[in-house]
Amino acid sequence: MQLMQHGIILSLIIGGVAGWLAGLIMNGSGFGMLVDIIVGIVGGVIGGWIFGTLGISFGAGIFGTLVTAVIGAVVLLFVIRLFRRG
Repeated sequence: MQLMQHGIILSLIIGGVAGWLAGLIMNGSGFGMLVDIIVGIVGGVIGGWIFGTLGISFGAGIFGTLVTAVIGAVVLLFVIRLFRRG
């Protein structure tokens, strides 16, 4: 059980960092800490799906997971901003 809690905490940290970095990359201030974390986590899932489908891997570990989550979060923010403008 304790190992699973560490995984959840690590996912939240990576998601938060990924959401924050994606907000910077997309030239915005983000949506606030909670939404940035959610965007980062969802972005990690989206990035994992995109790169898994394409057969691309950035390696195992925290760095590869962070790169995947940031790219997925950038894609998610791009889509969100498309719908917010229209």
